[in-house]
Amino acid sequence: YFILLKVIKVCNPDGQWFHHPESNRVWTNYTRCQANTKDKIKLAIGLYYLAMVGHGLSIVSLIVCLVIFSYFKSLSCQRISLHKNMFLSFIINSIVTIMWLSLSVANNQAINASNEVSCKVLAVLTQYTLTSNIFWMLCEGIYLHTLIIVAVFVGEQQLFWYYVLGWGFPFVPAITYAVARGIFFNDKCWMSSHTHLVYIIHGPIYAALIVNFFFLLNIVRVLITKLKETHHAETTTYMKAVRATLILIPLLGAQFILFPWRPDECSNCTIYDFVFHIFCHFQGLAVAIIVCFCNAEVQ
Repeated sequence: YFILLKVIKVCNPDGQWFHHPESNRVWTNYTRCQANTKDKIKLAIGLYYLAMVGHGLSIVSLIVCLVIFSYFKSLSCQRISLHKNMFLSFIINSIVTIMWLSLSVANNQAINASNEVSCKVLAVLTQYTLTSNIFWMLCEGIYLHTLIIVAVFVGEQQLFWYYVLGWGFPFVPAITYAVARGIFFNDKCWMSSHTHLVYIIHGPIYAALIVNFFFLLNIVRVLITKLKETHHAETTTYMKAVRATLILIPLLGAQFILFPWRPDECSNCTIYDFVFHIFCHFQGLAVAIIVCFCNAEVQ
């Protein structure tokens, strides 16, 4: 048997491919590929519109946040400057992601050679904006960790290096990926993710997320310690710590650590897909609500 995914082709003992008894022609069994096709199409359409709604709401809410932070000069400080840059990275990433998803849907139709160059550029831009967005979350994590953990030992922080890390460094994996993809896996529009070259992008992203996740744990540890010192009731203490954790998770991108890989076969894959996509595509909206709309200074 020669099996690729769910396609089956039978080689007879005489070394000849199996012939269908009715047509007497070499026959490949594609029937298993069509199993649950309608359900898969419905799921794909549902996730597509979920992504569009999530990124659309994120763009609108984050633009409102940028206007608020820019208009009220009393809010100007280093922390707000970092927030504004992170908001901008979310907006750019959402716009590019919407363009990329629209192109992926349009890819069901033929894409000519002239369009293929532009869609490869968009593919690299998608990788850059995603990486930049993650690294601005890392900048937020570094700043918050420095502010809470080592604030006693540092003065005013230098934002220049945050800009280099957030906007500059992501060019390195993005350009490296583009060159490697063009040389080693130059498929149409670079849409296929079935290549180890994606780890050129995913490697730095997961490194940043792991570092941010440890920042989150350390920040929560310090918060719990400080809350205990206030001599509140134990239940209240831990409830506050849990609340602080839930607020920090969407800000520091920890959901990518909590749901790192999609299992190949699972009984609840549909639930997993919807939960993960909600976390991903509505993250900008969640950050806007937590950082801006629920901010006491803004209110």
